[in-house]
Amino acid sequence: MARIAHKHAASSTHWTVLSTCMGLLGAALLVDFMWASSSSSSSSSSSSSSSSSSAPSATSAYSSLASNWALEKSGIVVFPDLQSRRKSDDQLQEEHVKADHGPGSDAKEKHDQGQDAKGKRDWGRDRFLSATFADLAAPDMKWEEMPPAPVPRLDGAAIQINNLLYAFSGYRTLDYVHSHVDVFNFTSNTWGGRFNTPKDMANSHLGMATDGRYVYIVSGQYGPQCRGPVAHTFILDTETKKWDRMPPLPAPRYAPATQLWRGRLHVMGGGKENRHTPALEHWSIAVKDGKVLEKEWRTEVPIPRGGPHRACVMVDDKLYVIGGQEGDFMAKPGSPIFKCSRRHEVVYSDVYMLDGGMKWKVLPPMPKPNSHIEFSWVVVNNSIVITGGTTEKHPINKRMILVGEVFRFDLDTLKWTVIGKLPYRVKTAIAGFWDGWLYFTSGQRDRGPNNPQPKMVIGDMWRTKLRL
Repeated sequence: MARIAHKHAASSTHWTVLSTCMGLLGAALLVDFMWASSSSSSSSSSSSSSSSSSAPSATSAYSSLASNWALEKSGIVVFPDLQSRRKSDDQLQEEHVKADHGPGSDAKEKHDQGQDAKGKRDWGRDRFLSATFADLAAPDMKWEEMPPAPVPRLDGAAIQINNLLYAFSGYRTLDYVHSHVDVFNFTSNTWGGRFNTPKDMANSHLGMATDGRYVYIVSGQYGPQCRGPVAHTFILDTETKKWDRMPPLPAPRYAPATQLWRGRLHVMGGGKENRHTPALEHWSIAVKDGKVLEKEWRTEVPIPRGGPHRACVMVDDKLYVIGGQEGDFMAKPGSPIFKCSRRHEVVYSDVYMLDGGMKWKVLPPMPKPNSHIEFSWVVVNNSIVITGGTTEKHPINKRMILVGEVFRFDLDTLKWTVIGKLPYRVKTAIAGFWDGWLYFTSGQRDRGPNNPQPKMVIGDMWRTKLRL
């Protein structure tokens, strides 16, 4: 009995020890499981919080955009860093071409605003850029609205002869171009006297100059969208409204710099047949009283930098070429309507002067790069005054940026100043000056005070007293 009792006690002790060990092991496993579960839950919560903080709300996205424009006014521009979602130029060109080159972009603008409001854009850290795209500081000007032009026009041409301003052709929309001349009388402040242009004369991007009665018209783009230039040239007698022809240019040119100087009509630069390739060639032909004195154009010293959309001004026997750009829209390959397609452009602030020895001199540049100013200038008190234009494209969305300043180039000091602001930013404006008043009309204006992108083609006319 003693042996049986001893065995039973030993067995009981063994099970007690085993049960205790199993209990301790189970408790350890339970604690480990609960710790792991807690850690996973904490990690998931932290990840969710981080994700939430990296995706801004609609309010923060709007505030970011608003603060960018506010900083732009102060001379510092802040843009979101969108490198991870940047599109190539080819992808951007289709969706931006209408916004930059003509009307009809309201739907795209509303779509962009909707995307911002929904907070769908992946905004990253902000980065600071040069203030090239900001409006320059300028004094306010008191502008008075005048009777608008009979039709809106973009990329039209213009000549002032005494108290009459002749506005030629231009786009109404990308798919419609004008083929007539409207005349504004500065004395009566009225429009009238419309007459048609020759059927085979270019409709936009013309080169043009006058001797005070006759207007000399060269090359330009024939038709809507982005058709190429033609080599046709014409002479208009503004007193009789009769047209005559000159020898064609040696090659078609798109928006060439054109001016009368020392009895010769000079044509320089512009774009080549595809609209995009900058041309450096410089030709001239002798003219007098509406007659061409030579049978062929003469080759002259090339312009230092090629491209279209420049101001070309003759003052005191000196020829000035101001601003411009390299590159422009081209026709989309294979498009039966020559649909406009964006290509790389470089806007510059260069200023050149051709002296009596037929040598180009480099003069102080404009306060900022500026283009689309070929008929946006007047000469007042030995100064060249330029209204509006376009500057370098937005570096992120590649949209065109319009100019709203009035610039003065003092030919006595060869210094540039910003003398005022236009009522809005505008490109290819037509400028005139009469009886102390600076006028401008037509072109394509911005989307509003806080958005310098182009929108509406206009015919509005404004004037302000100009005292230099």
